[in-house]
Amino acid sequence: MTIRPAIRADCPGMLAIYNEAVLTTTATYDYEPRTLEHRQAWFDDHERGGFAVFVAEDAAGRIVGWSALNRYHDRPGYRFTTENSVYVAADMRGQGLGKLLLAPLIEAAQAKGLHAIIAVIDAANEASIRLHARFGFVQVGHFRQVGYKFDRWLDVVYLERLLD
Repeated sequence: MTIRPAIRADCPGMLAIYNEAVLTTTATYDYEPRTLEHRQAWFDDHERGGFAVFVAEDAAGRIVGWSALNRYHDRPGYRFTTENSVYVAADMRGQGLGKLLLAPLIEAAQAKGLHAIIAVIDAANEASIRLHARFGFVQVGHFRQVGYKFDRWLDVVYLERLLD
């Protein structure tokens, strides 16, 4: 398994992972799959803003996971805070890819001079909450029934990691 900075050509692989999550999980509260054009514009925006994106690539060259730092808010007072994303292909979940993808994000955030990383996670996603806790994230908020997907109300937890 290779973890490396993403390139624009990785967008189709990242998109396939994200769209599967849209259709089958509460890892994202999007309802409709995104287009390749949307993912490419997202990637270009991350590149312009200096927000790191990493991929996990298997020996066959398949993108099996990705992670990213994202703009937290556009207002200048939030410029030292980022929100992270970590997505793993359905057939690769539970094999430790999340930790391989989260570690370089923390390093990239530190290198960018950021102060805080925020993780916004569906409260029922215990695997993601445990993953982030292993990397020093602590829960700082629990919002009840703020999301709605698959005909049910969903809670969201906010985890935070302050950087040195």
